[in-house]
Amino acid sequence: MRRSRKKMTNPPKPTITDMLRKFEVGDQVHVVIRSSGRFQHPRFHGKTGTVLAKQGRTYIVEIRDGSVAKKLFLAPEHLKKG
Repeated sequence: MRRSRKKMTNPPKPTITDMLRKFEVGDQVHVVIRSSGRFQHPRFHGKTGTVLAKQGRTYIVEIRDGSVAKKLFLAPEHLKKG
């Protein structure tokens, strides 16, 4: 049995469409951390949050980590509509 086949493949690179996604304030988004972008802690991968604002190219997303509300600054290639 080979166990490293999936681990050795290169992750897909973000496309232009991923980078140019637009979100409105109040939209629900899913956090999908892509390894090709800037590093975010993997604990936030798969979380769902609300877009609070746009700051430059990034979006400020509020998520709940247990009972604590946290703000993440994420580029659009790390977000999907929820």
